[in-house]
Amino acid sequence: MNEIQLPQKEKDAKRSSFKKFLRLLVRSRTAMIGFIILIFLLLVAIFQEQFATQDPNKQSLRARMLPPAWEENGDPAYLLGTDQLGRDILSRMVYGTRISLFVGFAGVVISTVIGTVLGLISGYYGGIVDSIIMRIVDIFLAFPFLLLAITFVVTLGPSLQNLIFVLGFTGWVSYARLVRGQTLSGKEQEYIMAARALGASNARIIFKHILPNLLAPIIILSSMEIGLYIMTESSLTFLGMGVPSTIPTWGNMLATGRNYLSNAWWLSTLPGLCIILTVLAFNFIGDWLRDALDPKSTYDV
Repeated sequence: MNEIQLPQKEKDAKRSSFKKFLRLLVRSRTAMIGFIILIFLLLVAIFQEQFATQDPNKQSLRARMLPPAWEENGDPAYLLGTDQLGRDILSRMVYGTRISLFVGFAGVVISTVIGTVLGLISGYYGGIVDSIIMRIVDIFLAFPFLLLAITFVVTLGPSLQNLIFVLGFTGWVSYARLVRGQTLSGKEQEYIMAARALGASNARIIFKHILPNLLAPIIILSSMEIGLYIMTESSLTFLGMGVPSTIPTWGNMLATGRNYLSNAWWLSTLPGLCIILTVLAFNFIGDWLRDALDPKSTYDV
């Protein structure tokens, strides 16, 4: 009888947790705004061919420097205007959405994997292994993140693949420090000692008992880092060291539009707003996750 009821109790517990999660989401206005922006951006990135009204790289000198459609001399065919080569701003922003999100998510995945593995090893085994990994972390932290990223990009050369690799390789230290600290305290818990006494291997203890309890802080940190990576990609591309200029990205649009701010504000302002809203969305979500996943949260449920 108990064997039949246990799965049902687990299902009820999961359903209750999911409902609590939704209630917390509905009660947070900033989180709702963040999720709405994120869902919209994901839809734009997935269905970019449907959202884009023109070929993003198609040039038309007759249509160059057209203002947005709501301004005088604007053309309804180019809703957000055109750039100095007559390329449609809206279409270029749409195609840039996929690049920015891909760079942010891919960079965070690489950072998370490297940092989590090294943090678990460092915190669990300690000793000389911990000292070596932490000294490497100190070396990375001795340099500003953007400066370190610029150094690696200049060494490897500007390309989308190199940019993702650099962001992932330079951003893992935050995860390593977080995971190491949580592992140091977690490995002293009684259930870990019990698993060790029962003969569980180190790998099983690390990945079956310690890691699942670290998922909440890792998810919170990752949501924050995505916005940082998107902003870093735009900064490096703006400086000419990120995504090549042949690929439409928000950073490239900022770089090409800076020379026309006095007479064509839309060239840089609109992609800049996209970057701001995207980073804010991930920050809003990260702040909410920090409270929602905290067992000591003061949310009234």
